[in-house]
Amino acid sequence: MKTITFSADDFGLTEAVNEGIERAHREGALNAASLMVGAPAAADAVRIARANPGLKVGLHLVVIEGPAVLPASAIPDLVDAAGQFPSDQLKLGIDYFFRPGIRRQLRAEIRAQFAAFAATGLTLDHANAHKHMHLHPTVGAMLLDVGRDFGLRRIRIPAEPPGVIQRCGTRTGFGDRLLYGWSRLLRHQAKAAGMATNDHCFGLAWSGHMTTARVQRLLSNLPDGNSEIYFHPAARRDAVLDRLMPSYEHEAELAALLNIRV
Repeated sequence: MKTITFSADDFGLTEAVNEGIERAHREGALNAASLMVGAPAAADAVRIARANPGLKVGLHLVVIEGPAVLPASAIPDLVDAAGQFPSDQLKLGIDYFFRPGIRRQLRAEIRAQFAAFAATGLTLDHANAHKHMHLHPTVGAMLLDVGRDFGLRRIRIPAEPPGVIQRCGTRTGFGDRLLYGWSRLLRHQAKAAGMATNDHCFGLAWSGHMTTARVQRLLSNLPDGNSEIYFHPAARRDAVLDRLMPSYEHEAELAALLNIRV
């Protein structure tokens, strides 16, 4: 049996993203979105979520390349003076694992983001992390542990089967197989915490480029089980998207979700 969740990341990043997510849900296949609670357009995203009760909303935890919820003075070793997490994934990964002081600040920020989501009054459907940072064992463990206090019952496992992507016409390599194997650690953590998870996840190899043609090929090769297919839709380009994701095809991903054949 095959079941699919069509989801969108970066809800709240900009109003263009929010508009794209609302259109993809109202007019297309999208049925879930992940909210960045500290992002500039988070309040607009919450308004849209309340107006669309059929849209399942979860927390898109930001612990890299994005805004924190706590003030910079409370987590000085995590963020810069403007309250922004850095983008150096390797350094962050080392710090999160080896530095107890940073881990304490990290836990406080994760709790603050869950609390900010709870304050919206929205039902917490799921959680995942920006740039899949919950694959880091420290971040994953904290997300699960803190999330349970806020009623978390489901997380995304970024497990994209390389064989499926190859059957869709895209070559995969050692890095893809390594990441797929590494995702088993998060799955083990989630199972131990009693969390529900997806069996498969698609959107990694083609991140930002989930076009209609690619999604159709994927649906033709979808494995049995529960699959999450995630997107980055937006109604239009804007300065923030041009700066953070200049190569992403946000409008093409929205078109894929709106496509009647999908």
